[in-house]
Formats: sequence, structure tokens, C-alpha cells
Amino acid sequence: MSSPVIPILVSALSTFLSIYLVLLIIRILLSWFPNIDWSNPAFSALSQLTDPYLNIFRSIIPPLGGIDFSPIIGFIVLQLLMGALNRVAVLASASSFYYSSSL
Repeated sequence: MSSPVIPILVSALSTFLSIYLVLLIIRILLSWFPNIDWSNPAFSALSQLTDPYLNIFRSIIPPLGGIDFSPIIGFIVLQLLMGALNRVAVLASASSFYYSSSL
């Protein structure tokens, strides 16, 4: 009998990353509007959730010519993580199927 812990963890992490990706997209789109008041509680919360992640990439690649590439890099890294996580989910389900069918 296989343990459901790994599929549950993978599913929870995948859901978290999907939600975070949506928040990141909203943050990117809102950054195009210069009149947004980032001290507004909703916008401030969004900024507090996404800026620590984006600051990782800002410290590696500073803005070039006034263009901040950190959202693009952050988006790509998040997509790669989600792809890797999906592969782990497929492998975990395949191995649990293999072990449960061999009993």
C-alpha cells in the first residue's frame, strides 16, 4: 500500500505555485500603471507578497536602461519549478502504481 503523503505535498505545492504565479502576473500588470497608490492596503499586500521573490533576481540582474527584468526572470523560474514539480508528480504516481500493482 502506497503512502498518499507525496502526492498530497506535490499537489499542495503545485497549487501554491499556481496562486503565486497569478499574484506575480497581477503585480507585473499593475506595475505598468504609474498612478497606482502602492500604500493602498490591497496593493501593499500584493507588493509585500511578491517583492521578496523579485528582489532575489533584482540583486542578481539590476535594471538595465530603466527596464526591470526581474519579473521576467522570476516568471520563467517559477514556470520551470512548476514543470519540475509536475514531473515529480508523474514519477511519484507512476512509482506508486508500479509498487501497488506488484503486490
